Amino acid sequence: MEFRFLHLYPDLMSLYGSYANVSVLVRQLELLGHSVHLETVAPGDTASLSGADFLFLGAGTERSQAAALEALSSMAGDIRSAAGDGLPMLFAGTAMELLGASVTGRDGQCRKGLEVASFTAVQGDKRIVGDLYGTTDLYDEPVVGFMNKCAVISGVEAPLITACAMGFGNEREGGPEGFHRDNVFASELTGPLLVKNPGMLRAVTDAVCARRGVTLPEELPHLPYLQEGFQVTAEQLRLRCEATKA
Repeated sequence: MEFRFLHLYPDLMSLYGSYANVSVLVRQLELLGHSVHLETVAPGDTASLSGADFLFLGAGTERSQAAALEALSSMAGDIRSAAGDGLPMLFAGTAMELLGASVTGRDGQCRKGLEVASFTAVQGDKRIVGDLYGTTDLYDEPVVGFMNKCAVISGVEAPLITACAMGFGNEREGGPEGFHRDNVFASELTGPLLVKNPGMLRAVTDAVCARRGVTLPEELPHLPYLQEGFQVTAEQLRLRCEATKA
């Protein structure tokens, strides 16, 4: 089966290797015997979401984020409709903030978001930088990642990461992080998220395949470097959490 992926603004929003979220998802589907037609979309391009199987927007600086939001304004209605129709999508890093009702910059200017969700993001002068070790309802393994943001995100009703033993969540230290509703996945975690977390890669792969009536095998084709890297990172962060509590 051939899948059609849309990668929004890869030149504008691709900090911290965000593009690798798409690369690893494509690789996973290819190992399952499928093919992927990947379309990149630049600001100002007209892109049809009809017939798409996956939509991705990666991390960028706050300036790039503002430019991306302005460019996306003409697609906001289509993105909301596609989310409602179950199109799998991942908004990673600072792109997550765009899914909400508004983004208020450090200059105090409030910009209307894509309104896929009702949460709001308010950026401040203080950067929130550090590792995160948390849990998700999607699978049993922990979630790991790195965060570099300056926004507090309020009003998320359905977080992707339900609790953090280490790290800053949407609104506070140790709180829930990200956003997940139906097939919409979003997190400020970078690194990138799907490379660092094989469980999250499987969850997104399953969302893409299930929408086309494809059932994943119990054991996915092996990507050994992913699991090995995850195990090392998760173990080190677990030990740091335990040392902090001791």
